[in-house]
Amino acid sequence: MPELPEVETVRRGLAPAMEGAVIARAQVNRPDLRWPLPERMAERLTGRRVTRLGRRSKYLLAGLDDGQTLIVHLGMSGRMLVSGYRIGTFHHDHPAPARHDHVLLDMNNGARITFNDARRFGAMDLVPTQDLERHWLIRDLGPEPMGNGFSEAYLTARLRGRMTPIKSALLDQRIVAGLGNIYVCEALHRAGISPLRKAGRIAPARVAGLVPVIREVLSEAIDAGGSSLRDHRQADGELGYFQHTFRVYGREGGPCPGNGCGGTIRRVVQSGRSSFYCPLCQR
Repeated sequence: MPELPEVETVRRGLAPAMEGAVIARAQVNRPDLRWPLPERMAERLTGRRVTRLGRRSKYLLAGLDDGQTLIVHLGMSGRMLVSGYRIGTFHHDHPAPARHDHVLLDMNNGARITFNDARRFGAMDLVPTQDLERHWLIRDLGPEPMGNGFSEAYLTARLRGRMTPIKSALLDQRIVAGLGNIYVCEALHRAGISPLRKAGRIAPARVAGLVPVIREVLSEAIDAGGSSLRDHRQADGELGYFQHTFRVYGREGGPCPGNGCGGTIRRVVQSGRSSFYCPLCQR
């Protein structure tokens, strides 16, 4: 499932082709993805100018000039690719139609935005912008980890007294938005905290120290274009590269990269998800 760095990478790739441009023609090739698509979606998008392309947690948000916002969730295999428009040094001609091209947006600047989703776990919705924060996908989300609302004092207060493992607490989107399995594993290793530790039993100073570490990991991942393990592609079709610098994720049985640690990376299953950590340097 794409996490915050992957979605932010896609947003940055799409923004030059979409922001300020008009959707000259929208084509919707099926009535549903994970859930039914909005009624008359193609008609409602055609002719609309994209005023801003934002992101909230793992959702892309395209603000339109008629007071609507298009919410896009990539799901497990969704991709939004740009063709017919130069992104940096890349220019791709419009490809031949593919089987899983479910939504196409032809912009008035010549760009085509193609939403391709083989597994159809993605989603789209149209909502009045003024109601966006009350939308059921958005309303319960915690603060953005890169924003001012995610502070040392905030995280310490939210985790105080919690008996859930710290890994599970950080994956709770109501506590902090956008974090997923990969980057929580990586952040906990850098912070020297075991994913098995009860969140409320970690010293406040160590909890507070997680905030800059989480931001560091996310910033590095965004700069690398995210992590491409299976389906993630940037908007120009290129792979992300952060997976090449993983310290623990997916490295079960390998040596811990901590200086002088000498430990071996282990994998345990927590709430159906794999956690990778070093039992020697993560306490």
